[in-house]
Amino acid sequence: MRIVFFGTPTFAVPTLKKLLANPDIEIIAVVTQPDKRRGRGNQLIPSPVKQIAIEQQIPVLQPKSVKKNAKTLNFLRQSRADAFVVVAYGQILSPEILEMPRLGCINVHGSILPKYRGAAPVQWCIARGEKETGITTMLMDAGMDTGPMLLKAYTSIALFDNAEQVGATLGQMGADLLLETLSKLDQGEITPIPQNNDDATYAPLIQKSDYLIHWQDSGRTIHDRVRGFYPNALTTFRGQPLKVMATIPLDDPEQLPPELQTKDLSHLSGEVGAIVALWKNFGPVVQTGEGLLLLKEVQLSGKPPRSGGDLVNGSRLTIGETFGQ
Repeated sequence: MRIVFFGTPTFAVPTLKKLLANPDIEIIAVVTQPDKRRGRGNQLIPSPVKQIAIEQQIPVLQPKSVKKNAKTLNFLRQSRADAFVVVAYGQILSPEILEMPRLGCINVHGSILPKYRGAAPVQWCIARGEKETGITTMLMDAGMDTGPMLLKAYTSIALFDNAEQVGATLGQMGADLLLETLSKLDQGEITPIPQNNDDATYAPLIQKSDYLIHWQDSGRTIHDRVRGFYPNALTTFRGQPLKVMATIPLDDPEQLPPELQTKDLSHLSGEVGAIVALWKNFGPVVQTGEGLLLLKEVQLSGKPPRSGGDLVNGSRLTIGETFGQ
């Protein structure tokens, strides 16, 4: 089976590797986003998918606009591909491109469609407190993740799972599900199922404002956003930016780590965003709009990540100091 692979981030790498390892599949080209400048040296950095393609000596195409680049369109027209596989590519494919391959354009999407259509399904699913997610393979159409569904696979989301961890799990699941999808689609063993648009939810591109912690929210809401937008959830402390990378909501003793289950919380309260306790080996406890939140891991501006316990021990915190002011 001849495949053109469209993908960009780390999430797409397991699927590309799985396809490369299959002797019945030929990856004839990889289409990925243009290199981006990153880091202190402002150097051009290739996407994770491009790095794999280079290692495997696969032709790479990086059009700024895949719908308008004549060279790319001409290559795709002449590719004689059985399928275009699309995994977190980052651009919309035109109707012309969608009709080119024999089996169509097959997308590996990181949610259980029609929930969480859009650019950041893993992050928003966790940020909104979902307890289950998964992978959907679908035949792409001209809409945003609106095409008929092919196969699904499910996984649970635990209370302390973050987007990086869930994304890694889904990346591997997507690789396995795609191979099954390609095989069954080629054999005519799948009947595509239209999505119910009435059940659709959306996972838009994440904006910088989404990272900001609003301490008037409940502790559980803040916790979900911290792990959903890991490692970028942001507040301020003593006039400086502070990333909050891991938290523990204290609203349900049964879900706490054993060493915290004996802590007495009955006397703890304060203004929203204020430190109400300093647990030496664990971190500061903060009053939220509803419930208490333990800061388990943080990162001061320009510093490496550190545990909440280290923050308590090294920053001379005091009861009543506030975050987000």
